[in-house]
Amino acid sequence: MASTHTPAHPAGPAAGTQLLDHPGPNGSEPRDSGPADPFVPEAEANRHRMPRQTRGASPLLGVTAVAATLGATGFASATPAAAPAVEAPDETPVALAADPGLALAARIQQQADSQRTAAEESARVQAAQEAGAKAAAKEAEAKRAAEEAERAKAAALTLPVKDYNLSAHYGQSARYWAHLHTGLDFAADTGTPVYAVGQGTITSAGWSGAYGYRIVETLPDGTEIWYCHLSSIITGSGKVTSGQQIGKVGATGNVTGPHLHLEVRPGGGAPVDPETWLQQHGLNP
Repeated sequence: MASTHTPAHPAGPAAGTQLLDHPGPNGSEPRDSGPADPFVPEAEANRHRMPRQTRGASPLLGVTAVAATLGATGFASATPAAAPAVEAPDETPVALAADPGLALAARIQQQADSQRTAAEESARVQAAQEAGAKAAAKEAEAKRAAEEAERAKAAALTLPVKDYNLSAHYGQSARYWAHLHTGLDFAADTGTPVYAVGQGTITSAGWSGAYGYRIVETLPDGTEIWYCHLSSIITGSGKVTSGQQIGKVGATGNVTGPHLHLEVRPGGGAPVDPETWLQQHGLNP
């Protein structure tokens, strides 16, 4: 579209942009105080000029007054209020799932949990093994104690008669013995209990000539104990314990009165002094 504006003459005073005064009441535009352009008709020049605005504080005062007026009359509230903030949906799970660092931390935590579980299981197994070892050791200790008690019981000896008088010692001679006396005589009333000297096994029981009724007990070390001149035999075979009653005092065989004739024969051989043997085992007849 062709412009209807006619450029000012380059040599005229209107070479620069000039602001005109406000139009008059009849709509005409007064001319500037400068000389007219000889090459442009006055009506044409006035038609293309912009109204001149006076420089100063009036525009600012006008804007301030308008603002004050709007504030006083409440028009300022016409400004749309800021919309309320809308919370975004929680995207934390997505962020956690998408964050490589969080995923790595989760794997590390899982490994730590697995290691802790394995350590706890290992500790439990170890504790069970230690408890089993302690129980086994305790059982073994109890077994050893029982065995020691059994050995001590086997080694413990007791006198064969409780109420007695020694009437003859080992090695004595008399007219009614064919040889020297081979035992120790415990004189007591007939029927007085006779006890096993130690823990052992009855290997022989019955009539034995000049010995009358006799019981032979074999101790664990092979030593034989002979109980002679018994009035009766209570235990004729099997194992016996120290202090167990095995017979009764009598006067059977070659005797002058009721008594227990006790002989000690180590290894089943020749007799030894029963009094010395008993003393060696802590007994004082």
